[in-house]
Amino acid sequence: MKKVAIMQPYFMPYLGYWQLIASVDEFVVYDNIEFTKKGWFNRNYILDNDHERLFTIHIKKDSDYLDVAERRLADDAFKENERTLRIIQMTYKKAPFYSEAYPLIERCFMHKASNLFEYIYHSIREICAYLQIDTQIVVSSTVPIDHSLKGAEKVMAICAAEGAEVYINSIGGMELYDKEIFRARGLELKFIKSQLAEYPQFGQPFVVGLSIIDILMFNDRAAVKQMLTEYELI
Repeated sequence: MKKVAIMQPYFMPYLGYWQLIASVDEFVVYDNIEFTKKGWFNRNYILDNDHERLFTIHIKKDSDYLDVAERRLADDAFKENERTLRIIQMTYKKAPFYSEAYPLIERCFMHKASNLFEYIYHSIREICAYLQIDTQIVVSSTVPIDHSLKGAEKVMAICAAEGAEVYINSIGGMELYDKEIFRARGLELKFIKSQLAEYPQFGQPFVVGLSIIDILMFNDRAAVKQMLTEYELI
């Protein structure tokens, strides 16, 4: 049974995002979805001693109604990214897997794309390759549907166009989507409930839900690949 997930493009998101990608045969990433300032498109958290610290990819000021694919990185974005990388270096230089993870992270931060979607999409491909996630990744605007559709109708249209039999959504979608409506359209709807295992963070109390950056710094590739399987479908 072909399993499909659909999600916004996030830069260096937490483990649950990668578990979702790894749980399906095909991952559709939205490029034609409206950018929201309160979303996680261009920001996330890293460790700062015993608490979280926000980093942000600077983007140009523009209309609040543009899609992600229409947004651009700010002129100072790469200068700011260099500053963020210095913070990452200082924070994680004594982490056990810093030498393996840092080159990957640097490639993602310093990728020379001015288009926000292209910039994020590159990082998704890089992390998937590093973790040997072989899920097919499809850009939403290439799927032949009526892209003016909204909500569940758009999700079901994408699934139908891609030949999906099972649609897997993040756990937050339980309040949005009805399994019976999906079943009536020939789709089994599942929600992924992530298990976020604790791991040592310099002997400090564990800070949960940080960017994949933190996980890669403190865990080898085999351990992270195991984490990708630690979820429940409900």
